[in-house]
Amino acid sequence: MARGHVRILVLLLTTAVGAAAQANEPPKAVKAVFEYLTMAGSSTAKDFKPQSQAERNRIYLRSLINPVWYLKGAFSAAIDQWNDKPQEWEQGASGYGKRFGNIMGQYAVQRTVTFGAESLLHEDNRYFGSGKKGFWRRTGYALSSSILARHDDGKRYPSVSLISGFAAGAFVSRAWLPPSQNSPGDAAVSFGFTMGYNALSCAVKEFLPDIVRPITKRHK
Repeated sequence: MARGHVRILVLLLTTAVGAAAQANEPPKAVKAVFEYLTMAGSSTAKDFKPQSQAERNRIYLRSLINPVWYLKGAFSAAIDQWNDKPQEWEQGASGYGKRFGNIMGQYAVQRTVTFGAESLLHEDNRYFGSGKKGFWRRTGYALSSSILARHDDGKRYPSVSLISGFAAGAFVSRAWLPPSQNSPGDAAVSFGFTMGYNALSCAVKEFLPDIVRPITKRHK
């Protein structure tokens, strides 16, 4: 299942950048992808500046309307439909609608709880590139970034807001899921999966600017 979602992420990134290049408007697609991934553009850790609450508000609102998020939800719902998950939900348009709504609902809960907690705790969960050299050093930084957030002083600590958001999305969604997937154990598995997926997506974020930068330069 994790591999499927990683393939979705890579497919969406490749499609967005490729389509933008053909349309001679890569910055717009790149910006949409970066906003969805909560990335600070191509900035690195040394460029970090504390966020204002207005900036947090703007990122949160954009994350809820970003088209990349809806595309990912549509692909994920299609995978669940193919796997007949949950089995209580029928096939066809009605079943697909339930699966899509479930995925989008979990994401909305996760983003809202994360936003509230990071606003209260002054945590910054945006991804900044490492600025390091070497594959393994950069990969290690990316994986650690999946559980760490910067505070206003630029130092990184365990991200209470991000972990709380993922936990909320996993456990709150049990309220509307059918019996085959509404147990605390199911929620724990979902939480573990989202944490693992986040670690893999951080690795994508670390190396994505290396792919995007040559394309954007050609269209300046």
